[in-house]
Amino acid sequence: MRGDLSPIDETLTEHGTDAYLIEASSDVSDQAYLSGFWAPDAFVTLYVDGAVHCLVSPLEFGRAQSESLATSVANVVEFDYFDRLEELERHEAWGSTIADFCARFDVTSVSVPGRFPLSVAEVLRDEGFTVMVDTDGVVSSVRAVKTEPELEAIADAQEAAQAAMSAAENLLTEAAIADDGTLELEGETLTSERLKFEIELTLLEARCALDDTIVACGSDAADPHDRGSGPLHAGETIIIDIFPRHKESRYHGDFTRTFVKGEASDELHDWYELTSEALDAALGTIQAGVTGEQVHDAVCDVYEAAGHATLRAQPTTSVGFIHSTGHGVGLDVHEGPSLSTTGEELEVNHVITVEPGLYDPEVGGVRIEDMVVVTEDGYHNLTDYPRELVID
Repeated sequence: MRGDLSPIDETLTEHGTDAYLIEASSDVSDQAYLSGFWAPDAFVTLYVDGAVHCLVSPLEFGRAQSESLATSVANVVEFDYFDRLEELERHEAWGSTIADFCARFDVTSVSVPGRFPLSVAEVLRDEGFTVMVDTDGVVSSVRAVKTEPELEAIADAQEAAQAAMSAAENLLTEAAIADDGTLELEGETLTSERLKFEIELTLLEARCALDDTIVACGSDAADPHDRGSGPLHAGETIIIDIFPRHKESRYHGDFTRTFVKGEASDELHDWYELTSEALDAALGTIQAGVTGEQVHDAVCDVYEAAGHATLRAQPTTSVGFIHSTGHGVGLDVHEGPSLSTTGEELEVNHVITVEPGLYDPEVGGVRIEDMVVVTEDGYHNLTDYPRELVID
């Protein structure tokens, strides 16, 4: 599902290097994207002359040949890696093996991502290689512009997230309010953990996985990344943020809704309406050529006009709008581009979240998040879920 790799060539020209080199496991999304291969241990991907070549262990050799997107796949045995281990320290054996692999393609200078093993870089330099660090993250920039198959994969993950949100909302609808203000379901206290279980079960049925999710109530909801725990209470906001990864495509979805079971205070109603207004203002700004900073400014303008603190206006505030407006989504749930004070220009087929919110431990938290695809003159919303605060 790779897109246009020509920006990597531009980086190589700028750096004056022969090739782009990644040494990492597939947990590093740039590695997974460029190689098209998934392995739990580190392997090597070399981009040179418009082609991708991989160097893997004997354990992964057969699978890499059949599953990767590489033009060629080499086995470390071809470069006497295990013989080197008998004479050299492991990092030296590994680095010199990579050097010989690069030499196969007449490569003597490489650009590498910012998070590249220093031990490997030192060995390469000792062997006469030039190693330049790509501080701009060109592969991540390439990843940010999605292909049609990637968009379909993200849409599938988002559909699963919405099914999980519906399952959680159904439990809140079925819940009763106990005398002490906690929520009850089938005679038991309804907790954050119970809602998370329902969410994760629904996602598994849709072939998606979620290592974690957010179901945060009351003061927990005032911390944007508090996962939430314990009993859920009537009259308090419950932020549910679901960001699954599809098991087959490995692409993510991401969206958030905020609910109150029972009566919501006037202040919570005001916060919710203002946050919905801020979301609409941001969405109305989005199109190719606009910067992430401009989208973020649209949200800050709404909140500041209503008298709420933002990090833009008050960088040390701990209440109000205390995070960026959004981020890219793909193989990582948080990737480029950024909707923030430093947000870059948006391009067609960037997939971004838009998630304004207000937070105060004395009140709780409210966040509403949609995920959209940037188009030439606007956006396509991948989120089709109602915005409703109160659940009776």
